[in-house]
Amino acid sequence: MDNTKQLIENGRTALGIEFGSTRIKAILVDENNQPIASGSHDWENRHIGNIWSYTLEDIVTGLQDCYASMAKDVREKYGITLTTIGAIGFSAMMHGYMVFDENDEILVPFRTWRNNTAAYAGDRLTELFNYHIPARWSIAHLYQAILDGEEHVSRIKYQTTLEGYVHWLLTGRKVIGIGEASGMFPVDPATKQYNTRMLKQFNDLVAGKVPFKVEDILPEILVAGDDAGTLTEKGAKILDPTGNLRPGIPLCPPEGDAGTGMVATNSIKKRTGNVSAGTSVFAMIVLERELSKAYPEIDLVTTPVGDLVGMVHCNNCTSDINGWVNMFGEFAKLLGVDIPKWKLYDELYFASEQGDKDCGGLLSYNYVSNEHVTNVDHGRPLFVRKADSNFNLANFMRTHLYSAFGALKVGCDIMLKEEGVKLDRITGHGGLFKTERVGQSYLAAAINAPVTVMKTAGEGGAWGMAILANYLITKREGESLEQYLDERVFADQEGVTLAPDPADVAGFEAFERRYVEGLPIVREAVHSLK
Repeated sequence: MDNTKQLIENGRTALGIEFGSTRIKAILVDENNQPIASGSHDWENRHIGNIWSYTLEDIVTGLQDCYASMAKDVREKYGITLTTIGAIGFSAMMHGYMVFDENDEILVPFRTWRNNTAAYAGDRLTELFNYHIPARWSIAHLYQAILDGEEHVSRIKYQTTLEGYVHWLLTGRKVIGIGEASGMFPVDPATKQYNTRMLKQFNDLVAGKVPFKVEDILPEILVAGDDAGTLTEKGAKILDPTGNLRPGIPLCPPEGDAGTGMVATNSIKKRTGNVSAGTSVFAMIVLERELSKAYPEIDLVTTPVGDLVGMVHCNNCTSDINGWVNMFGEFAKLLGVDIPKWKLYDELYFASEQGDKDCGGLLSYNYVSNEHVTNVDHGRPLFVRKADSNFNLANFMRTHLYSAFGALKVGCDIMLKEEGVKLDRITGHGGLFKTERVGQSYLAAAINAPVTVMKTAGEGGAWGMAILANYLITKREGESLEQYLDERVFADQEGVTLAPDPADVAGFEAFERRYVEGLPIVREAVHSLK
């Protein structure tokens, strides 16, 4: 305790703050990357004019409350007021659309990754570049706004993402980490800069329609370990309105939640990967070579140091499960039983293990929002069964847990089966893996590969961001991020690895066939339920 207090007082710490879809989380770590304090702030996106968004006020007040929660944790645990930190890093849900004018005023409400409004533009750019451009990428949103003739486009001076905005607000620096940059506009892993061929193609495409070249409005790309500026006096007052936090703290490049997930699971080496399962779910596999062609189900992004990654990103994972668990909790309260939320999850997840390997013929789609991987345009959560299906609680829960990986498996099968991508190790992290073994074993069955979950799985991207901040200030001369993670972060990390059970693999394959064959049902629900 005394040693930790001294580390905090001397600023031998690092802070990672990640803006997730439903929660902003802060993790303070010591010089050995061990979490020593944490804080959080719950928030929800708003539906503003058919756009999923968070206001700038939401962002700032959420940031302040999250930081205050962490600072309170420090005060209660160690009896000291936090006044300095060794380094800070910000992360957020990927990409989306934030554009600003010459006065640094936002031009339209922040359009988050959940919006599918730029799907047409993404498809056109995919054809132009011969490189998959998802609807959530910043360049797709920009091109869609140009195609739609939106008035604000002519006034754009700067485009960034959520964590890029927070970083800019607190440091004055218009920069972005390369992993997040690769989802704003395609990057070239060889140069670690925006792809020059595609920049030219885009500029030629919109010539005469906009008063700028796209490279002039995008943030500067930095890689892990680069100097990304320091906390300004203004920034310190924004982050900590109490005035206790002093300015001058170094910041590392802001990264997306995909990059922090790779760091938090030590998955930046080639032939390694990770699956992050929370509100959304994505799989990241670091590639040894480029894929043979562009696939609409697979995004090509990079690690925080710029290596090529095949990514399958699905908009939906645990939200539908959360809804069902909440309903079971309501039922328990009707009976006068108040069951803690964690116990509800554990008991229902464990019950699923008693279900049939193929879920007894049941089927569900967890599409609270659109799902581009399976070409479903709008959210229509759906549960369906035949009259003779084996309908019981175990199969019901198993179905919803399988469904959490259903769309993900569609994309992963392309990489692993069609492209022959090799995987030595895959690591799971995020809320779905908090219940011991259950989600982990189902993921292993879905991808037919061993899955490791570490004790830090629940810490998620905020911890990964704190590690990147610590790397900035504690790396040795010439020490790569890969070496740093292997030798100084994960050398003594405890983890549990589960190999796929052949019966579970066969059961998941049977479920997946039913899942794919049933997709017209959910598409018809979109059409019929306006």
